[in-house]
Amino acid sequence: MSGTLYVIGTPIGNLEDITLRALRILGEVDLLLAEDTRKTGILLQRYELKVPMWSCHEFNEASRVEAVLAKLAEGQQIGLVSDAGMPLISDPGSRIVRAAREAGAEVTAIPGPTALTTALPLSGWGGEGFVFAGFAPNKSAGRKRLLEALKHEPRPVALYESTHRIRKFLKDAAEIFGERPILFARELTKKFETIQEGTAEELDAFLETHSVKGEFVVILGPWKEAKER
Repeated sequence: MSGTLYVIGTPIGNLEDITLRALRILGEVDLLLAEDTRKTGILLQRYELKVPMWSCHEFNEASRVEAVLAKLAEGQQIGLVSDAGMPLISDPGSRIVRAAREAGAEVTAIPGPTALTTALPLSGWGGEGFVFAGFAPNKSAGRKRLLEALKHEPRPVALYESTHRIRKFLKDAAEIFGERPILFARELTKKFETIQEGTAEELDAFLETHSVKGEFVVILGPWKEAKER
C-alpha cells in the first residue's frame, strides 16, 4: 500500500497546544477520521484548515475499516484524530490502526498532548515508572475489584474517570485506600483547570462544594507513601 495513516495528537483543551507538524499534516491529508467531526471542526476552523472528514467512533469504527483500507491502497494520506489528545489512549481507533498495519500500509504518529502525561508530572510521582489503568469500571463492584488489585501497587497509578462517576469512585477508593494520597486533575489546560491532592475522603468532601464538570485524571500515590503516613 502506498498510502499513509497518520495518528495525530490534538489539544486536550487549549487549542494552542498543537504542534507545527500536526498543523502541517492536517492541512495535507486527503481525509481525516475524527471521533466527533463537530469537535474536530472547531480545531480546523481555528487554524483555517479545510479537510474532508469522516466520523470514526466506537459505534462505527468496524464498518469504516474496509473503506479506509481501500483509500490507503489508492495512495491516499489519511489522518486519525480523537476528540482530544492522542488517539487510542482510552479512545477509539485501534481497529483502523491494526487493519492498516496488517495490510502493509505505513502508519506513523504525530505526537501530541494527553491528559495522562499532563497530569502525572503535576503529581510529583511517576519518576520511577507508573501504571495506567484507563477508565475505571462503571459499577461499584467492578471498581472495587480493580482498586483492590491496585492496593499494594508500589508505583503511582493513573486512571480516567467521568464527571458522572468521580464521586462514586472516590467513595470506593476511600473504603479501600484509606489514607493513601490521591491527586486529581480536572479541565486540564482550560480556564477552570483544577488540581487537588488529598485522601479520597478529603477529595470527595472538596467536590461537595466545587464543580465536577469535565473529565478527571486520577493519580493514586505510590503504596510506599501510604505506608509512610
